Amino acid sequence: MVGSKPLRRDAERNRQRILAAANALVAEVGLDITHNDIARAAEVGVGTVYRRFPDRQELIDELFDERVDRIIALVDEARRIEDPWQALCAFVTGNLELQAGDRGLKDLMVGNGRATELAKRAQRRIGPAVRELVKRAHAAGQLRPDVGVEDFPLIQEMVGAVMEAARHIDPDLWRRALALVLDGYRADARQREPLPGATPTPEQIEQVLTHSRPAPRR
Repeated sequence: MVGSKPLRRDAERNRQRILAAANALVAEVGLDITHNDIARAAEVGVGTVYRRFPDRQELIDELFDERVDRIIALVDEARRIEDPWQALCAFVTGNLELQAGDRGLKDLMVGNGRATELAKRAQRRIGPAVRELVKRAHAAGQLRPDVGVEDFPLIQEMVGAVMEAARHIDPDLWRRALALVLDGYRADARQREPLPGATPTPEQIEQVLTHSRPAPRR
């Protein structure tokens, strides 16, 4: 804020501890965290958290921008890949890899609950770059002509559901689901790549569908 006084050294140290703790919590459990959760993780009083961030959404917003910057960096990397199909796949896969390790980012990208406005802001920043990747793949005849930019958020919804349900069963099962979806988007089915991983066992599918965890090994 213009004209505001810089924080005292101890106050700034507490602020950084709060941000670091909130960042780790958001990555682990998602955006539905409270001031009390953050205070415990940061090992400060809850009053300290409220003083630094009276509005919880202000704190989430501060964490949000850095996460979207990571996705923009993925787009920039994809642009440098010469093959348009590989570039598009690299971005989609990299984006989902980030979400697999960061539940807060996953909540953000699918617009869960209070993240809806953040998701819209993210799409406004990311959307134009993704359109460029899709346009390149269309021009090269590698992407089905009836697949549009708006079909790609559906990948997050479909594969994200597998990612969440199988997190404690097979954390990489989403990669197999993603490969199947991308094959459906590809113009030439003869160029399909082998699927990663193996077909899930009946027991794993039951656990995925019932959202249950596997029994701990003895």
